[in-house]
Amino acid sequence: MTGADWLASLTADGDALGRVSTAERVADFVRTRVMEGDLPPGTRLSEEALRTALGVARNTLREAFRLLTRERLLVHEHSRGVFVRTPDAADIVDLYAARRVIEGGALTAWPTAPEEKRQAVRDAVRFQRESARAERWSDVATGNVRFHLAITGLAGSARLDEEVRRLLAEMRLVFHHMGDQREFYENYVQLNRDILELADRGAVSEAEEALRKYFDVAEQHLLRRMRAQA
Repeated sequence: MTGADWLASLTADGDALGRVSTAERVADFVRTRVMEGDLPPGTRLSEEALRTALGVARNTLREAFRLLTRERLLVHEHSRGVFVRTPDAADIVDLYAARRVIEGGALTAWPTAPEEKRQAVRDAVRFQRESARAERWSDVATGNVRFHLAITGLAGSARLDEEVRRLLAEMRLVFHHMGDQREFYENYVQLNRDILELADRGAVSEAEEALRKYFDVAEQHLLRRMRAQA
């Protein structure tokens, strides 16, 4: 292919590239709603309602749905439509395997991370504690997401930040299995604070070990609840 042919092919693909870019923004909008707990598992996504609300073309919305289906957040059911996916036990095991590697590694960057990155962890813990005192348990759940995003942010990698946003959106779907949010999240408010205090004291290896144990406990907690509901 000559240089001119190559450029011509890019020009021909310009409209499609624009749609993909818009689709990614739409996907991020839906992903954020999942992460914040606004779209529980089993929710049917009305194509017409979303198109109207977001002002996007049908093809753009369907591309966004395809992106989110690959991320395991949505599922297409033939002749029924697109639904928010319901994770299973295998998803829980896989999610925690990934989070141990990513967040555990990111936490080791605490001593050299910029101060604003460390402060983001402190802010997330404070928000979660204040929400727990006010018994705003949905906000406690959101604070937990912020805490883990901030932990990942210590690594200073946009790629890791993006990947963990996807993982935590899927985790929020898992958490809907827990029913009473207070019952599930109350203990983790203190565990997050313990991890922060260890890191702030410079005991980073101890903080990393506490995070690993935290993940072990949370994983088993979720699996027991899922099995009890089966």
